[in-house]
Amino acid sequence: MPNDVTVIESTSSDFPAGLWQADGKPFCPRIWAIGDLRILDKPMLGFFCSARCPGDVILQTYDAARALRKAKVPVIGGFHSPMEKECLDLLLRGTQPIVVCPARSIIRMRIPASWLAAITQSRILILSPFGPQHRRPTSAIAEQRNYFAAMLANQLLVAHAASGSMTEKFCLDQMNGGKRVLLLEGSNNEPLISKGACHFSILEIAHD
Repeated sequence: MPNDVTVIESTSSDFPAGLWQADGKPFCPRIWAIGDLRILDKPMLGFFCSARCPGDVILQTYDAARALRKAKVPVIGGFHSPMEKECLDLLLRGTQPIVVCPARSIIRMRIPASWLAAITQSRILILSPFGPQHRRPTSAIAEQRNYFAAMLANQLLVAHAASGSMTEKFCLDQMNGGKRVLLLEGSNNEPLISKGACHFSILEIAHD
């Protein structure tokens, strides 16, 4: 059934390899999943965006989401900010795998009708490191969720990281940890570009 929840302990062979940290410890003791875990066998592109997004970046982000859909690039993210939600709607019209990581427990979570068929078709995997006590998102849980999703991604596309935001700090932490961070073109993103982030290219992503 599309809403059946599977619990995967860190001691299980099914626990995702990407969730093991450099110190040899798992990011979390267990995860909860709805959908086909084999989706994680594919190289995933993490997608993130600050809650507030400038108009010029919004247009570029729509174009990037359509390009990812056309190229059938597997995408992982929280899809919680307004721009992330819009892009999820665009991606759902394609055929590429999508991993959604809510900032809450997925036990008894109401699954949107638009996701149900995709879960049955092994196109959507819902994944969470949060137990049943975390029934509602908080800013702290959302931050932890972003780091969780990033660990499962090969590289990250950040549509916009507002100056001084948690998304900007997240980008810097990821780059410092060796993760490749891609940004859309625009003056708003230049500070992070100067610190080591790269410009997004769909041609490069599609051939990785």
